[in-house]
Amino acid sequence: MEPVMPLPCVEPTGLNTLVVHLRAAESGALPSACGRAIYAQVLEWFRQGNPEVSEAIHKSQEAPLSLSRLMSQCQKTEAKAGDEFYFRIGLLNGGLIEPLLKGLEKLEDAPFSLARFSFVIQSINMLPGTDSWVRSSDYALLTKTPIILNELTLKYLSPTSFKLNTGQGIQPFPLPEAVFGSLCRRWNAFAPAELKFRGVHWSGWTSDYNLKTEKVRIKNSVELGAVGWVRYRFPDSEQAKIATILAHFAFFSGVGRKTAMGMGETVLDNSVR
Repeated sequence: MEPVMPLPCVEPTGLNTLVVHLRAAESGALPSACGRAIYAQVLEWFRQGNPEVSEAIHKSQEAPLSLSRLMSQCQKTEAKAGDEFYFRIGLLNGGLIEPLLKGLEKLEDAPFSLARFSFVIQSINMLPGTDSWVRSSDYALLTKTPIILNELTLKYLSPTSFKLNTGQGIQPFPLPEAVFGSLCRRWNAFAPAELKFRGVHWSGWTSDYNLKTEKVRIKNSVELGAVGWVRYRFPDSEQAKIATILAHFAFFSGVGRKTAMGMGETVLDNSVR
């Protein structure tokens, strides 16, 4: 694997999510697939703020960001000019905030296209408390979580899937070793050296679940993934601690494949019964 991209940044240990609120600039049928278009637009904002950062993100083996789908208060297939939409950006490196906001400022009032549908930016929420999707933390803070969960529930909000270790197929069921292995790999790609998790051989299991498969179109391909919730149990106390930390990290990073294109949106939610 290629080394993790070098990023010209300060305070790289920060974790942030922000929400970009949009307004439809035209009326018509909404595109059925925006994941790749949102990714391309976010890269363009980075390019406007710092071309080196944009290029580094694009070439990275592990993307230092996650992106949600295009969402609205009610799911629509048609939009009228002025209708409101939003999407979330998760940043796994605190130094990415500055070039992103710089690029957004340059193009804030300019209409832009997502999959050939025109939008304008209405607002950007980045202060915790202004939006349930907006949070900030850092790697060291997550490791100090006061409550260790031997049993935890993850909700998969958008189709989630995993590449098999053999490289010969895609697994849509979020098995514990696939989920926490994916999270651990992303954590280790961006966390400070002293906070990396090494040599974890997951021994937890699935204790309950309610899942279905959904398809999502990304450019010219159709991806299949699981949505719903899964409850995992970790009897080993050390693995329970690491799993709890990574479950909180999932809010920022997403889980599994193509998290920079709207797949794998995941939250820890132990209220599910």
